[in-house]
Amino acid sequence: MYKVFGIPQSRAFRVLWMLEEIEIKYENIQLKPGSREIKKINKSGKVPVLLDGEEILTDSSAIISYLGDKHKKLCFPRGSIDRARQDAMVFRIIDEVDMMLWGAARHSFILPEDMRVNAIKPSLKWEFQKNIDRIMDEKEGKFLMGNKFMLPDIILAHCGRWARSAKFPLENENFNRYVKLCFDRPAVRELIKRTS
Repeated sequence: MYKVFGIPQSRAFRVLWMLEEIEIKYENIQLKPGSREIKKINKSGKVPVLLDGEEILTDSSAIISYLGDKHKKLCFPRGSIDRARQDAMVFRIIDEVDMMLWGAARHSFILPEDMRVNAIKPSLKWEFQKNIDRIMDEKEGKFLMGNKFMLPDIILAHCGRWARSAKFPLENENFNRYVKLCFDRPAVRELIKRTS
C-alpha cells in the first residue's frame, strides 16, 4: 500500500486526488511541511512524499505522473505525441500558474519576515490571471486535454482552489466553471470526506 506523507491542505492533495481517481488504496500520514518528522523522510522538508515499498518519491507532479504511468490511468502512453502535449501542459501549469501562487505564498508566510516583499504580490496576481485567461482560451473540450479528465486537470484545478484561498483574482468564469467541474468529481468528494 502506498503511503502519502503531507497534509491535504498542501500539494499532497494532488497525490491523494490521483490515488482516489485511479482507485488505489493508500495511507495518508498527515505531516506538515517543514516538520521534524517530514525532514526525516525528505531533507528539504517539503510535502508530498510518496513511499512505494522502500522507494521515496517527492514532488507532486512527478508523483502523479509516476502513478499514472504505473497504473496506466489519467495519462497518455509515454513516447506518444499526446503524452508530449500532456507533459507540456503540466510544465506550463507549473511554470505559469503554480509558480505565481508559490511566489505569493513565499512572500506571505514562508520566507523570513525580513526577506518578504509584499509589493511583488500584485504583479504575481496579474500574471496569474493573464496566464489563466490564455489557458482557458486555448482549451478545447471540457478538460485541458479534450473531453477526458486527465492528470494535468488535477494540477490546474488544485491551483484554482489554492488561488481562491490565497485571495487571487478569479475573474475568468470559464476557469471557475472548469474548477467546479473538476471538484465535483466523485473522487474529490470521497477524498474530502476521508480527510475531513
